[in-house]
Amino acid sequence: MGGVTVLIASYAGAASAPAYARLAGLAAELPGEQLVRRDAGWPVLVYADPLDATSAAQSLRDAASQVPAGELLRIVLHTAPATTQAVRHAEHLLAIANPGQTLLTATTAAGLTDVIDLGMHRLRDLGSPERVFELTSTAEPLRSLDGVPNNLPVMFTSFVGRETQVAALRTQLSGSRLVTLTGPGGSGKTRLAAQTAAQLAERWPDGVWWVDLSAVTDSTQIPETVAAAIGLLVEAGDRLLIGQLRTKRALICLDNCEQIIEGVAEFVVALQTGCPEISVLATSREPLDVPGEAIWRVPALAPDEARALFLERAGGLAQPESDQAIRSICVRLDGIPLALELAAAWVRTLTPEQILAGLSDRFGLLTKNVRGVAARQRTLAASIDWSYDLLDEDERQVFRRLAVFAGGFTLDAASAVCGAVLDVLARLVDKSLVVAEGGRYRLLETIREYAGTRLTADDDVQDRHLDHFLEVAEAAEPLLDKDRDAWRALIEPDRENYRAALENGLSADDPERGRRLAAALRWLWNLQATGNEGIGYLRRAIDRAPDDRTLLQARLLYGYATVADTVDPFGYDAAGRGLELATELDDDRLRSLFLALVAVGEFFTDFQKAWDLTAEGVRLADGIGDESARNANVALQCVLLSLWDRHDDLRPLLDRAADGLITSGERGIASTVLTVWSESLVSTGEPLRAVEIAERALAAAEPLADFHRVGTARGQLASVLARTGRLDEARELMRPLLELADTAGAVVPNLGQVMGLISFWSGEYDAAVEWLARDTAPDSPLAGTFAPAMLLPTVAAAKRARGQDAPELLERAAELARRYNLPRILADALDQLGRIAITEHPDKAADLLHQALTIRVDHGLRTYVIDSLESLALLAIHTNRATDATRLSASAAAARKELGLATPPDLPELASGMDEPPLPLDEAVAYARRTRGARGRPSSGWASLTPTEEQVVALAVEGLSNPEIGERLFMSRGTVKTHLAHVYAKLGVSNRTELASLKRP
Repeated sequence: MGGVTVLIASYAGAASAPAYARLAGLAAELPGEQLVRRDAGWPVLVYADPLDATSAAQSLRDAASQVPAGELLRIVLHTAPATTQAVRHAEHLLAIANPGQTLLTATTAAGLTDVIDLGMHRLRDLGSPERVFELTSTAEPLRSLDGVPNNLPVMFTSFVGRETQVAALRTQLSGSRLVTLTGPGGSGKTRLAAQTAAQLAERWPDGVWWVDLSAVTDSTQIPETVAAAIGLLVEAGDRLLIGQLRTKRALICLDNCEQIIEGVAEFVVALQTGCPEISVLATSREPLDVPGEAIWRVPALAPDEARALFLERAGGLAQPESDQAIRSICVRLDGIPLALELAAAWVRTLTPEQILAGLSDRFGLLTKNVRGVAARQRTLAASIDWSYDLLDEDERQVFRRLAVFAGGFTLDAASAVCGAVLDVLARLVDKSLVVAEGGRYRLLETIREYAGTRLTADDDVQDRHLDHFLEVAEAAEPLLDKDRDAWRALIEPDRENYRAALENGLSADDPERGRRLAAALRWLWNLQATGNEGIGYLRRAIDRAPDDRTLLQARLLYGYATVADTVDPFGYDAAGRGLELATELDDDRLRSLFLALVAVGEFFTDFQKAWDLTAEGVRLADGIGDESARNANVALQCVLLSLWDRHDDLRPLLDRAADGLITSGERGIASTVLTVWSESLVSTGEPLRAVEIAERALAAAEPLADFHRVGTARGQLASVLARTGRLDEARELMRPLLELADTAGAVVPNLGQVMGLISFWSGEYDAAVEWLARDTAPDSPLAGTFAPAMLLPTVAAAKRARGQDAPELLERAAELARRYNLPRILADALDQLGRIAITEHPDKAADLLHQALTIRVDHGLRTYVIDSLESLALLAIHTNRATDATRLSASAAAARKELGLATPPDLPELASGMDEPPLPLDEAVAYARRTRGARGRPSSGWASLTPTEEQVVALAVEGLSNPEIGERLFMSRGTVKTHLAHVYAKLGVSNRTELASLKRP
């Protein structure tokens, strides 16, 4: 390419004055023009040919190797059209070079063959990543922004001037944890803050995080916005966010704070109080006015800096003879960067002299003491007034109408609200009034505010804005059943616009459009933990027409119920009201969806009622062929079948539901179904596959950034890892959630259960008991539900391992397990009661242990069958049956190894050495039953019935028909008939009437 190539050389670190004197002498020996600069102590040479510059760099490197400190020398080369830009960019490249490196930009390296490609790197000028080359390999990683976690914005223009201010700000940030840059809009606060943060990025190992608050109008959204920028989990309020940042060393840059200044001040105080190593760099038109704040008032650009900025933005179009006019423009605009950039944009249309003439009248007006206009606004207002006056009428109309958009907009949105705008929008981008980025557009907030003051009644943009986003949201609704990820990608970028449209629509005299929009956006509030905000909008929409009995009201109630499910499930009976209305409207789809939500409400206390509700929901969904409504009900059925240990019935539902939910993007319910699947695989002897499915559950949940979904999925994966002996991995997986609970006080789903399990499998029995104490206490809020039963056997096992038998806990677990029909838990309780009885009551122990074994075998609980074999081996040892003990323990040990299961830490050492190979698991079970002799399950009588047969008998005695029993127990009528035939044979009866007349002993 044409232009010039500059060579800059400098030492890394603080080299001595003699060292730089030697460097200057070496540079003087090189060919090329040496620039004389007042602001740098290192040599800069200019070449017309990149090859000459490269040769000079090699010569300088060779010469430096012969002098002291030569190994510290850094050299960079860059080629650009003009010397000033070339030097500036080369200095940014120099900042990331290591001692001994010679770096080249792509423009210099083009055509060279003896260079090494170091890949893409982002320099401290905040431009886009660029490719960097090295003359000789040093194997040193560059000190680019890529080496530090950050989300600093990409700047598409160069940073001009302000070197003194950046240096002073760096010093200020060294001594203060809160620095606020203040000044009028357009004074360069944002760019100065970003540039300072980039230069200091290495100071904060946990990252430099840029948070643009310009679109935030509600202070409660500040924690959400900050968490989203950093990539942290979100929930309402700042407690969770502060908990995650408590031990971090990071810089948070809060840009454009002025419109929510009080909320930002409160947030910063909370952040600095709770996070001792978090620093804050804020920009605002006024100080935050909080203790410890260092206020940095951003000055205007110095005259030379202002001129340089104008010339840079004019793109070389200004002629030398206009220099005086340019200097006058800089003075008249008071060195305000935005005003200078707006003025420079007109150089393509007007001469600097014409631009200067255009400024005269406006500045004459605004240099007077105008009442009602803040002093900090006058200069910028004048520059924007002037820029606005230079627009033609079409440009003015589009410009002021764009003020209605919050947080950016697409071309389609601009066309819908402002009319045909493509050509006009392009001109507004050229004139720096609109920013184009990534296929979207936005107005700087200051410019947007100004445009809003120019709106007239004729513009009528709020209604068109509402109409457009209502149309987009309603057109996107089918994606909620087909591809929720696609729906999210379409809707999420315009979240701020949807908020504005909802406010407008719900506040209108006729709220119909606002209510329709609230119904269409229902799933938006399941993302980024914005549930509380969402139910606020949905409740307002419902209450605007409290007596409405239309489909719209039913859809709003459904939206409320789905969002409230994880936010406020008991605060408002939207599901019950919605089911009543959907039934009244005879809408089977909504009835099915509401049945699933009502069933969730019944789940903790009445499994059968929950099942019946979902069975009706499935029937309705199948009747209309609605797969998404079916899956909503089947997901809860999967949970129930898993708890009932009906794994053969569960598997067909799991596969179909999980695939359907994931395909449609319903990540939340998909994660729940996959978690259930993982737990089922653990129970039935496939723990390694259970790990894979748990990983899928976590992968499904993570894109939602929803604290509860992610927490549950992490807990399931950690539990399976613990059962397979990967305890370190399990603890590491839970570490972020533990930190949230410890530092932010967050209520992490199932945290006690998971950590209790990990502690138990680690042999930390005291910790296990402590973790599980709250959820198993008799006065726990969950005491009357099935939940304690799931945990009590682990508590009892931990207590027994530390020498405290706890039969009362196991009896309580058994009672709850029978009440809710939890076979695995009942077997766990009986097995442990059997172990307790071995020493004093071996016959009773045998009965209990074989009951547990039978339940486990009948329900396919192969993992827990291993526990039974180990328990029976302990009994055999106590009753002096050494061969039996050895056979059973050897089979159990082989099964654990084959399946990939860890050995429980509380299991006493068992003999396993035998001359014969260990029995396969099923043969070992048969052997255990044979060696029990007459104490096995009888072939007739009530004691001979399996748990499933007992369920069938109970329902038959109630008077249910075979199809009704099948629907209740989720089995075919043929299977019911087979079970009844076995029951009749075992009990010696021939029909239902005789069965009902029998008295159970």
